[in-house]
This record gives sequence, structure tokens and C-alpha cells, in this order.
Amino acid sequence: MKRDAIREFFRRLAEANPSPTTELEYGSPFQLLVAVVLSAQATDKSVNLATRELFAVAPTPEAMLSLGEENVTERLRSIGLYRNKAKNVVALSRLLLERHGGDVPRSREALEALPGVGRKTANVVLNTVFGEAVMAVDTHIFRVANRTGLAPGKDVLAVEQALMRRVPKEYLHNAHHWLILHGRYVCTARKPRCKDCLVRDLCEFRDKTV
Repeated sequence: MKRDAIREFFRRLAEANPSPTTELEYGSPFQLLVAVVLSAQATDKSVNLATRELFAVAPTPEAMLSLGEENVTERLRSIGLYRNKAKNVVALSRLLLERHGGDVPRSREALEALPGVGRKTANVVLNTVFGEAVMAVDTHIFRVANRTGLAPGKDVLAVEQALMRRVPKEYLHNAHHWLILHGRYVCTARKPRCKDCLVRDLCEFRDKTV
């Protein structure tokens, strides 16, 4: 996709949704961090259902650590990989207290040193909490970037790097939210809803469903 088309692509998404944000529910940077860790191989909807109960009793790292792994595990049974995720949530709570005074660090290196936190999770936190113009590439963004010709790449890192180069600066901060929502509700995996797509004339996908 050419640069003029990319600019128009994001102009339309921005016009339709000027203030996009994550669909995960959270009340603090710590809660967002936990929610994103839990969202791996799980839907935001299922994570929100679990964290409403979890955050009601453990809204802080101190409370999460006091709750303990067994009790956290019980509250996460409805989402995938809940045992390992519970272990990570308690462990990262401990490290936040030991290394960062209970605060979520702003450093990518420090974030990725926490249990269960990879590059995508770190990018979500850096963008949503700290306002950094970074790109958290999940399966939706990977699909949209490749399918549309926006920023093709063989793996998530290649797509992330391509998007960072190609997305106009004025749209970069919100770009990953727009792309996630577009992939989740319009440019879906099995049968994209091309007839409802705001950018279908810009998209390079050959097998449009229109």
C-alpha cells in the first residue's frame, strides 16, 4: 500500500473513532498490566468477566500477593491457561513490590523482565498508560497488516517494525487500537466483512467478500 493510501486509511479510521482505547477493563496501571497478561489466548470479554471479581478483592500488587496463587487461580478458571497465568500474576506483583515500589515501570526492559510480560504486553502498557507511540501487534493487527497490504511481514516483529515506519506520525499513537478493533469487528479472520469496511477501496486484499 502506498503512503498516500496509508494516510487515507488512518484518516478514515480516526474520523470514525477519534478516541480509541483498549476494551480491557481496568482502574490502574497495575490492573491493565494484569489484564493484558491474562488476555493471551483469551478474549477481552472473558478477561473482563474474570478481572471484575479478581480486582474487587485484589486491586493492588500488595492485595494480589496477599490473596495468593491458589485464590487467584480459583478466580481465573474461566480463562485459558489460568494456572500459569495465576502464577505469573502473583509473581509479577511480588517483583513490582520488590523492584519498583509497587509501581508499573515505564521501561520496556523492566516490563519484559516481569513474569508473563512479553513485547506485545509491554507495548500495550507503554502506549495506553504512558502515552508512548508504540505498536502492540497481536493476531488481529498481524492479519490486517498483511491482508490489506498496509505493512506485510513474516512475523509480528517484522509487522511491528513496518508499521512503525509506515504509519504517519500523527496517527501512530492510536494506530494499534484502530487496527485491533478493525481486525476484531470488520476484517475478521474467516470471513471479513468487506461490505462494512471503511477502507475497502484502499485495501489490497484480492478475495474481498463484497
